Amino acid sequence: MAQLIFLTILVGGAWLLYNRFVADAEKLAAKSRAEEKERENQAIGTLIEDPETGEYRPRREDDD
Repeated sequence: MAQLIFLTILVGGAWLLYNRFVADAEKLAAKSRAEEKERENQAIGTLIEDPETGEYRPRREDDD
């Protein structure tokens, strides 16, 4: 019985790690596509609208 519980925990942990890996890979791929698009357009950066002020500013690394 203990082996079954251990195996269940092990499989569950592996599944969570796999999901985190896939999410990080998708995030990195999206960032890479955005950077490639900026290079194609010869843009210095991407502007995003601040919802509070309505002003546009360059996208920062921590904007997600």
